[in-house]
Amino acid sequence: MWKKIALVSFNVVLAAYMVLAMSAFNKPDTEIVCPGVDITIEEDVMPGFLTCDKVKEMLTADKLSPIGKPVTTINLRVMEESLKAKELIEDAECWTTQDGTVRVNVHQRIPVIRVMNNNGEDYYVDTHGKHMPRTEYSCKLIVCTGSINKAYAERVLAPLANIINNDEFWKSEITQLNILSDGSVELVPRVGDHIAYLGQPIRITKKLERLRKFYQYGLTQAGWNKYSRVSVEYDNQIICKRR
Repeated sequence: MWKKIALVSFNVVLAAYMVLAMSAFNKPDTEIVCPGVDITIEEDVMPGFLTCDKVKEMLTADKLSPIGKPVTTINLRVMEESLKAKELIEDAECWTTQDGTVRVNVHQRIPVIRVMNNNGEDYYVDTHGKHMPRTEYSCKLIVCTGSINKAYAERVLAPLANIINNDEFWKSEITQLNILSDGSVELVPRVGDHIAYLGQPIRITKKLERLRKFYQYGLTQAGWNKYSRVSVEYDNQIICKRR
């Protein structure tokens, strides 16, 4: 009988121990505090304006810096929403590691062109055609001047800038775009003292390819400064104006 009692008692004690052990295991350690923030900024074809220090400054300004705070008091969702609301950030993800470090993964808005129109407006346009304000940061962008409203910038300039920036030749060759009053496009090249005229912003890829071949097989023979204007407005022809 006493063996049965001992066995039952042992099982009860073991069960109680397992319950306490599991509870202790599942209970978050309130003593763990965040030792730091590890920030990753996703890169793209074009460099953006954000730096890791700038993201940390944003969190500090909103009183959301998690450093030194118990992990259980850190609201990751609030941090994400705060960062997503910033003009230079497209998306943000926050999570904690086992040692309490908060990791922040930021997808920034990438500027692809700078607009300086005839009305005196000066702003950036991102990869999606959305307006971006000027900031204290700078990066090398194509400047676009002329008759430009924000609808034209979104509908035309952003796709055109994406085409240019995704092509290493044009990315290094084109320094400026100029939009005429009828919406047609002029290019200012880095090499060659001439204006390249695309006409209306349609069939851009084909026009640029025709202009590229003219540069490679025409101007290399005739000379880069022989013409003041090169037009690829019309299909299957290139019209040049002598200097």
